[in-house]
Amino acid sequence: MSRRRAGALTVVLVGRPNVGKSTLFNRIAGTRRAIVGPVAGTTRDVISQPAEWQGRRFELVDTGGMFGASADPLHDLVFEHGKRALDRANVVVFLVDGREGPLPGDDEIAQEIRSRGLPVIVAVNKSDDRRARGRAVEFYRFGFEAVMSVAAEPGEGIGDLLDEVLAKGGVTEATPPEEPADEADRAEVGVAIVGRPNVGKSSLVNRLLRQQRMLVSDVPGTTRDAVDTVLRWRRRTFRIVDTAGIRRPGRVASSGQIESISVLIARRAIEVADVAVLLIDAVEGATDQDGAIAGEAERAGCGVVIAANKWDLMKERGADFSRGFDDETRRQLKFLEYAPLLHISAQSGERTPKLLETIDQVAEARRRRVPTSELNRFIEVVTAAHPPASPGRREVRILYAAQTGVAPPTFVLFTNVATELHFSYQRFLVNRLRESFGFLGTPIRLVVRRRAGRGAAS
Repeated sequence: MSRRRAGALTVVLVGRPNVGKSTLFNRIAGTRRAIVGPVAGTTRDVISQPAEWQGRRFELVDTGGMFGASADPLHDLVFEHGKRALDRANVVVFLVDGREGPLPGDDEIAQEIRSRGLPVIVAVNKSDDRRARGRAVEFYRFGFEAVMSVAAEPGEGIGDLLDEVLAKGGVTEATPPEEPADEADRAEVGVAIVGRPNVGKSSLVNRLLRQQRMLVSDVPGTTRDAVDTVLRWRRRTFRIVDTAGIRRPGRVASSGQIESISVLIARRAIEVADVAVLLIDAVEGATDQDGAIAGEAERAGCGVVIAANKWDLMKERGADFSRGFDDETRRQLKFLEYAPLLHISAQSGERTPKLLETIDQVAEARRRRVPTSELNRFIEVVTAAHPPASPGRREVRILYAAQTGVAPPTFVLFTNVATELHFSYQRFLVNRLRESFGFLGTPIRLVVRRRAGRGAAS
């Protein structure tokens, strides 16, 4: 068996609906990325996640409910995407239900993967159930050499399964650390594409990747999981996450558990992203719900880019319309005055390269540090021209400042008497910091502290 570099290994999970693929995916990946629910076909998109076992890395892929009967109107799309995932596979983990034993649906899957000539491991799930004990032998009938018992929910047998996966994939050594040419090459930028349902999020991801990676249809709620994939662009690496559309809480509550979980996963994707691209519908304009979604990103401290999609339908209306649209969008999303606003078309690709360039600039700004000496010179000049204001009546002086963090940029201001500044003065300082040091598209956090010790109130 030839050795394979771990970074090149792709492991694909297949199986009938509801045999536990998403549970096994989450267990191996060590994350709650895939939605787990009792409804067959819960997972639609092909989702992937970098995973590691004993220092050896690989890409783990869940094919969703591509096999088995389904009333889902998007099942044909799900099947096509699952087939593409199998085309990229190096090792297939064929998950079956040990409690039920072999079923005709399993035979269909076995035939599909057998024809591809790939290394296959049959993982007999739910083996912790007494009904499943001893039934693993029945699954040898499919003709695959490796048959193993696992229990994805409690995690039994997972280590042995992963040892076999890596052996089948030819991975015998720990993955060496990457040695990029410079720091810019090393940093991976997490990008969450967020917005209301059906504004074109999946179409945008497909356009950026130049492939049909995401399910796209005109059915609202097509995307359920937060689906991510890696894009390399100009020596930069972006991990782009296509999130489920976030609807108003009442609408989500009435649509059932799966969508509620989808929204939760979308919010988690925002929390870990470096940059959120708020995609709005140029035909409909920004809405209150867009503002609520943007608020999630601002509270999470990630950078924000506003992208008005479907601009190909609007650009013939002229410059006056464009200015009016931008003014109205800024009014609707007034607390995102720092976020760049772009007009794009996922359908035609118009200005999507500019979007990637802007995402890169925002991600860089979010991690920018200001030298302490330069920061304090800035504070001295600004406060001399515009003295600080506080909610109280005492005179406030900012004695010195320090940047204590990045992502988002965080500054501590030490004052003589105040533990807070008037909100308008804080906003003034934030705006001046942004203008002076180029903090494009990123929230800025200010912390005000009264300097301790003798002379603090002098």
